[in-house]
Amino acid sequence: MANILAIVGRPNVGKSTLFNRLVGGRQAIVDPTSGVTRDRNYGKSDWNGIEFSIIDTGGYVEGSDDVFEAQIRKQAKLAIEEADVILFMVDVNEGVTPLDEAVADIMRRSKKTILLTSNKVDLPNKSAFSSEFYALGMGEVYSISAMTGSGTGELLDEVVSHFQVDALPPEEDLPKFAVIGRPNVGKSSLINAFLGFDKLIVTDIAGTTRDSILTKYNAFGYNFYLVDTAGVRKKKKVFEDIEFYSVMRSMRAIEDSDVCILMFDATQGFEAQDMSLLTLVQKNHKGAVIVVNKWDLLEKETNTLRDYENALRLRIKPFSNVPIIFTSVPDKQRLLKVLETATRVSESRKRKIPTSQLNETLLPIVEASPPPAHKGKYMKIKYITMLKTYYPSFVFFCNLPQYIREPYKRFLENKIRELYDFEGVPMEIYFREK
Repeated sequence: MANILAIVGRPNVGKSTLFNRLVGGRQAIVDPTSGVTRDRNYGKSDWNGIEFSIIDTGGYVEGSDDVFEAQIRKQAKLAIEEADVILFMVDVNEGVTPLDEAVADIMRRSKKTILLTSNKVDLPNKSAFSSEFYALGMGEVYSISAMTGSGTGELLDEVVSHFQVDALPPEEDLPKFAVIGRPNVGKSSLINAFLGFDKLIVTDIAGTTRDSILTKYNAFGYNFYLVDTAGVRKKKKVFEDIEFYSVMRSMRAIEDSDVCILMFDATQGFEAQDMSLLTLVQKNHKGAVIVVNKWDLLEKETNTLRDYENALRLRIKPFSNVPIIFTSVPDKQRLLKVLETATRVSESRKRKIPTSQLNETLLPIVEASPPPAHKGKYMKIKYITMLKTYYPSFVFFCNLPQYIREPYKRFLENKIRELYDFEGVPMEIYFREK
């Protein structure tokens, strides 16, 4: 089930600070200057065992108060349309401002869950000042300090209580494929090409109680559900920032799928937003296939394809094990190859390797190339097993797990991929003390 939390508010109220706390890192730049967040941030978090995606809606804006208000209004409308729960953040030190009132006016007319959050309540005696925000007519005010974490537990309890945990299962246990990517790269054309084969669309099934639609495809020996994406549904109103909207819709498609087909335009190249989407796919432990579309529009020489693929694999490191397919949707070039590869990745993602086989094949490799010594201490890996997760994850039991470094972890991952064909499948490797 895809659950999306959006953090909305005027600049400099602490949205990025809260975002960083919830995702457990410093992905967003935090600075007291208004509008410093130049790129919107997307991350993963969980609370009480419920996973959800987070969007920090703060984009770079400059100029007069009128410009600020227009930008904030647009972000608020986007959050209302696409998110499941919205944190409307205000600053206890500054009290109610005209921009807060403008956002509140939009929020009151929505049917979404809005949690008014008073930030920067760093001292107990400040919580009394949060009562001022009841004047916004948004109901309960949650007093927190994004900097110290005070009050965030109670707030998150309320957030996850509004998320849906159990999706309605598909009629059959079939893999689910999502086509994602930036606008105008050919997603809709690819989806239509898939579904246009002899018009063998069997049924549309509501995969959740919200509007994530699974369309069943059964032709040419392939049997799967296609997860509805931004290219499928029509919009009633086109007021959105295209980049922001496409990523929000893609986040839901990613979480509702098993394999993501990430498409981009060969003439435009693999850009930053494509890399953001690929990173989201990996963080969600979904399979990935990269489709380089409009390949027919590129002027080619003898080694054009080889050089393009090599440069792309260098660009997407450390995810360079993802299969890459060059297509032209209008010419129907290699479209069945996309389905074949996505199916193979889906099967690989579910593959389980018996413990005895893992130890027979990997322990000799480990003995021949043991982990490098650290501070004069030698690590010895004694036993390997695969966890019962919905994606490949392995535990290596050893004497000193804390000293094993990332390069050796990558070495083991590459060996596992070579031996068992996990191309395009995210993998986790853990080290535990035996």
